[in-house]
Amino acid sequence: MNGSVVPVEEAEAFLRARYGRVDDVARLGGGDWSQAFGFSAGGQELVARFGLWREDFEKDDAAMAFGGPDLPVPRLLEIGDAFDGAYAISERHHGTFLEELDATGFERVLPAVLRGLDAMRAVPTAPDARPEPWAEWLLDLLVDRPGDRVSGWRWQLAAMPELDRLFEAGRAALAEVLPACPDLQHVLHLDLLNRNVLVDADRARLEAVFDWGCLSYGDFLYEVAWFTFWTPWHAGLRALDVRRAVLDHHAAIGLEVPDFDARLRCYELHIGLMHLAYNAFAPGRAAELEATAVRLDALL
Repeated sequence: MNGSVVPVEEAEAFLRARYGRVDDVARLGGGDWSQAFGFSAGGQELVARFGLWREDFEKDDAAMAFGGPDLPVPRLLEIGDAFDGAYAISERHHGTFLEELDATGFERVLPAVLRGLDAMRAVPTAPDARPEPWAEWLLDLLVDRPGDRVSGWRWQLAAMPELDRLFEAGRAALAEVLPACPDLQHVLHLDLLNRNVLVDADRARLEAVFDWGCLSYGDFLYEVAWFTFWTPWHAGLRALDVRRAVLDHHAAIGLEVPDFDARLRCYELHIGLMHLAYNAFAPGRAAELEATAVRLDALL
């Protein structure tokens, strides 16, 4: 967690000050940029999140505009300032986290996941949703700039010669396939396998897709690469051929995807490089750094 941990007692006091009576306040966990608490107030089950970056919650607010049956985005009720950062209150949904499913569960829910990706691809976006060209945006994320939210990672990698060579080799491999990637502006979540997607009990539909703090705009195949890159981490995914399933789905709906393999490879490499950088930046992530390096090396 980047930022101070909010004790349950302080979260409850904050919520009581806003809502009066609140019940069942409990920590739900959280990611690297925020922490979440479940609670009930006024007959509603809600979630409060606290983090340093208000812009992340504002992206959740923006994401409500393209929510729908195949892409259920929880309703955000309010955003404000709290604990030297920001807070957001949203409606609570229940289900099983996508990455916790076994092979049978993943196989059953995969059609719903593909419909969700279709829904993201179909969202109309403004011409300036991402001002710079897609290729430029991808490369820019691989530059370590002082003052950025994630910074200081390049010298960390430079201090580890094997990882430094791996990063440079990965970047060179990415440059080879980058010209195949079209300049598209589809909605991207960019964090679907990190306790951000809930699935219903029958594994037939998505219950909620939340935490849109990484919301960006680009080639929809980046989201497919997210699943293929992280497959080794999840037993349920390892039992499936996600690439084949996506190709079959595209054929079934009549969607032609030029340079599919080159684009997928580019984005898998990019995800590996990004997480090599992030795990070098974040303290206490030596195991994650090593695992990411092994995965990236396997792609070269």
